[in-house]
Amino acid sequence: MSGSANPRPDGERLLPPVAAEDFGLEFRVVARGGIRRGIRLERAFWLSLKQMAERRKCTIGMLIDEIAESQAQTGNNLTSAIRVACMRGLADENLTLRRLASINTISAILLACPSPAFALASSKKILTFNAPFQQLVKRQLPIAPNDDARHDLKLALDLNVADIFARLDANGEAPVATGFVIGAGERRYRGQLNAVRAPVLEPELLMGFVFGG
Repeated sequence: MSGSANPRPDGERLLPPVAAEDFGLEFRVVARGGIRRGIRLERAFWLSLKQMAERRKCTIGMLIDEIAESQAQTGNNLTSAIRVACMRGLADENLTLRRLASINTISAILLACPSPAFALASSKKILTFNAPFQQLVKRQLPIAPNDDARHDLKLALDLNVADIFARLDANGEAPVATGFVIGAGERRYRGQLNAVRAPVLEPELLMGFVFGG
């Protein structure tokens, strides 16, 4: 049995392509505190150092100085220590972003909103909503006394979900206004909402904020 992985049938890449220029070595002299260090690194790592320095509001020299101090204690090669520091910095940032970009964050945003709001999947399935939206549904679509659930609740948007995402892409993520209809059985309610992209990595979700009816 071969140990190699089978190619993905849909041709989808597991990783983004690596640009050839990222492998190019660049030699730079970094000076700080009277100490000059000549360092040769791939361009990708110089870019990572630049981004780390911008986030921390410091210079690349300050970062390398700090890495050099820790490297002196471990005895590791400085360029290797810089590469590891870049990778760990990116991993820590990615973990923080993944914690923020979750359905829990979406739920917290909706709970903090005083107007009716909900999160919508591309299939138009409502994944989570806030109390004002629940109250809106109860008020506009009253149910029979013995009916304690709305299993037949349906939502329709005037704009296609794919079109909304396309408009968000084209307009720099500015909210997209659209009409909507929610219905249960024979009852219908029409309103207006602003749709924005939910800050999650996957799957793509919309957040709808109701502003009129």
